Amino acid sequence: MFKSQSPIVQIAKRVCPAVISVIVSKDLPKVEDFYSFPYGGKEYVMPMMGKDGKSVTERTQIGGGSGFITSHDGYVLTSNHVVSDTTAEYTVILDPEHIYPAKVLSRDPINDVAVLKIEGKNFPYIALDNSDKIQLGETVLAIGNPLGEFHDTLSSGIVSGLSRYISAMGGMNNQMQNLRGLIQTDAAINPGNSGGPLVNMQGKVIGINTAMIAGAQNIGFAIPINYAKKDLDEVKKYGKLVMPFLGVKYVIISKDMAKANKLAVEDGALVVREALGEHPVIKGSAAERAGIQEYDIILECNNEKITSQNPLANILQKCQIGHEASFKVLREGQELMLKAMLGEKES
Repeated sequence: MFKSQSPIVQIAKRVCPAVISVIVSKDLPKVEDFYSFPYGGKEYVMPMMGKDGKSVTERTQIGGGSGFITSHDGYVLTSNHVVSDTTAEYTVILDPEHIYPAKVLSRDPINDVAVLKIEGKNFPYIALDNSDKIQLGETVLAIGNPLGEFHDTLSSGIVSGLSRYISAMGGMNNQMQNLRGLIQTDAAINPGNSGGPLVNMQGKVIGINTAMIAGAQNIGFAIPINYAKKDLDEVKKYGKLVMPFLGVKYVIISKDMAKANKLAVEDGALVVREALGEHPVIKGSAAERAGIQEYDIILECNNEKITSQNPLANILQKCQIGHEASFKVLREGQELMLKAMLGEKES
């Protein structure tokens, strides 16, 4: 008696050709030799980057991840932290015989999404679904290239949770990111899977694999694909992301920060400079025209409360360029209502 073939086999045949590897490369000093360096009573082996005072560079792979093609003409989606280094070069590998230089068209660190482009036509691609219709418990497949070695790896599981919020470290600099609205899945997601698709049983993408919980089993997360669809549409229409711009530098207040600095509130965005000599309110910006000042605490934007799980940057994404936004501000113990006409963030 013959067993019926699993629908996962058919999905894999349709989807895997469009899942790609992203290789991150830079020209780095070539190690010519090694020398011994005594320090503190110990001997340390140090690399010698050039002989006779001449430094030689060589192309070096410094990272990588996964991604997937979304159209026959070569638009690719991946995670922003995979391509966060603006000084690196990126290569997309479909298979050993099909390797393409990739151009990064947009980086969206708020949603951890990036759009790449490879030149060519008739590429295999995966259709995008509506992530707003995801149901708890539905079967999903995570696809990618874990550890940069095991290409076209599939893992199956279910949607274990919705609208998750996590703080994760990623990218070349291991910067901390706050990610919200995530899909939680027990399908295995490993280093190198980042940027690969999370697909449903119709073989359509519902998310972009982005993070896992170190030390835990079967707890992975994906960015809802609707976040990326907005970025992709803007890049195709304008050639870049079109984002509202307020023009302030700030830190999000936490309970610990409020207690340590004796602040009057435990939530909000404290307008403060990041370094000496700079100004936290950018000259000529919407924030300056609205009258926002250093040490103001922005409590709300358009009646949405600003918190660590709903930071100002996320709320501003919902605003429209050229439209007025309202801000509730705490200044020296007094609440003020200010209005700002938002401009466009420059690339």
